[in-house]
Amino acid sequence: MLTTACVALSSSLASLAFVAGYGLARARWRRQALPEGHRSDEATFTTLHIAAMAAPALRTGLNRDSARKAVRHLRALLGTQAVAITSTEAALAWEGPCTDDVLTHARAALAAGRAQVFAGEPHGAVVVPLTVDGTVVGTLAAFDGEVSAALVRTVTEVARWVSGQLELADLDASRRRALEAEMRALRAQISPHFVYNALTTIASFVRTNPKRARELLLDFADFSRYALRRAHDFTTLADELSCVDRYLLLERARFGDKLRFSMQVAPEVLPVPVPFLCLQPLVENAIKHGMRGHGGMGEVRVVVRDAGPEAHITVEDDGAGMDPERARRMLDEDPAREGSGIGLANVDLRMRQIYGDGYGLVVETALGAGTKVRLRVPKRSACSL
Repeated sequence: MLTTACVALSSSLASLAFVAGYGLARARWRRQALPEGHRSDEATFTTLHIAAMAAPALRTGLNRDSARKAVRHLRALLGTQAVAITSTEAALAWEGPCTDDVLTHARAALAAGRAQVFAGEPHGAVVVPLTVDGTVVGTLAAFDGEVSAALVRTVTEVARWVSGQLELADLDASRRRALEAEMRALRAQISPHFVYNALTTIASFVRTNPKRARELLLDFADFSRYALRRAHDFTTLADELSCVDRYLLLERARFGDKLRFSMQVAPEVLPVPVPFLCLQPLVENAIKHGMRGHGGMGEVRVVVRDAGPEAHITVEDDGAGMDPERARRMLDEDPAREGSGIGLANVDLRMRQIYGDGYGLVVETALGAGTKVRLRVPKRSACSL
């Protein structure tokens, strides 16, 4: 995916460079009274500025709305009398006096699979197919009083640039679909052992303490509703901590006084957006490893600090710890092979995918020294995937 994106970007830059040269040639032809260097700089700036205005719409894919928003900028980029954008079946948008033959011309270009030139009065036309991943998805048509070889080449290069933006839009959509599938898989990975143990614990209170059983059942329902809801990939840190709190209450009911936990949270960071289900797996891991030391007893501490542009989160246990090399292997594992539960590797992978490699998990551990997992989250809003 990264290679394809780089190819699309390189192709786009080359196309814009040619269009800038074409714009400079048209400026000369019009005898603009500017020094040589100023004309070149102005043509380059104008080309890049217009392209920047058209790009956001094209990055949403090829549809009527995106075509309508982009077409006027593409007309300004080409400097022709009219420009139209079509899909493989319909004219999506146009700017300027296009002829009624736009769809006929588009079908001819689609059938040929390459640029086509059409003579006509008062305007001739250049129509170029638009492609995404090798598949023709529509056309770009430019109409002008004089159809020169330079215009054909320029429309072709602009069509390549438009195709590159549509290619990036397709990659964005593929990435979102992949992350949505990952989120569905993530929800399915809620530890079945935890579900079984929680329900068994609740059942044990039904006769001896019905009020306690009811409270735990409501906590379990709230946890399940949050973990299994159909939601965006992001939630607030406040909601994520509330989920962790319910999880800890259920585990405390199971282990009793053997499990101690504390949460220390800076209130300033509660509204910070965080990836859905990024903390509960860390707490589950801490309990799993923390209860192995001190004769089956353990303590889990969750600390969330305000660190300027970021929120810093640590989840720490005082358990038996592990060899640092083993911790490294846990992060390098395929998340799908971690066994029951979501696991550290899944959270680490999602953090790197969303924020970059610098935001992966940091695990501090040693044999007999417990385990501390650090997580950094930028306060800025991240796009949902």
